[in-house]
Amino acid sequence: MTEKRKKLIVLPALNEGRFIDSIIKRLKALSDAEILLIDDGSTDDTVYKAEKAGVDEVISHSYNRGYGKTLAEGFKYALDEGYEKIVTMDCDEQHEPEMVEKFFKESANSDIVSGSRYSQSSPRKTFVPAERYRINREITRKINKITGYNITDAFCGFKCYREKALEKLNITEDGYGMPLQLWIQAARTGLTVCEIPVALIYHTRESFPEELNNPEERLNYYMRVIGNEKKKK
Repeated sequence: MTEKRKKLIVLPALNEGRFIDSIIKRLKALSDAEILLIDDGSTDDTVYKAEKAGVDEVISHSYNRGYGKTLAEGFKYALDEGYEKIVTMDCDEQHEPEMVEKFFKESANSDIVSGSRYSQSSPRKTFVPAERYRINREITRKINKITGYNITDAFCGFKCYREKALEKLNITEDGYGMPLQLWIQAARTGLTVCEIPVALIYHTRESFPEELNNPEERLNYYMRVIGNEKKKK
């Protein structure tokens, strides 16, 4: 039987060589959690810099497989290796390493702790484009109606999961709509959730694949993910 290990930080990454060494060094200074980098087909020096900065484990994809697929692989790794608490965070400096231990601490009270950039207490450090804010609001309302969770940010990837939460999830959505599948599955399986405020930091660099650059096409994609998950029992 695998010996229980307490804490893991999962970093999904695609061409984050600009930030990755700084993020890992800050995490190492702030937390005793082990760090897993999942490199989703980067063509820059992301992996080299992560290893040089002291990352504990690296999983590399030979090509870009998608945000949801990357996190699902991180969840599988965490369960296989017996971690009790798992934080996921972006490594492009939009999620602050100084918040990681707060996420771990708050997980004592909830199965899933999710960051909110739109809580009344969230510090706004940059401005978000109007179309992104509009879509987030619309989808968040839709998710709340389905789940009853009353969350304020359906898309924030800064989260902490208890091991038992990951055991109940079956993430099959490979793309950016993965969090919507997650919320519906969490409600269906009776998981408890809470939010904590995190800073709203938005980089102007485009992060969506080309087919989702159009806001209405992106909204339609999110609605399809929700509709497909609602059909499941």
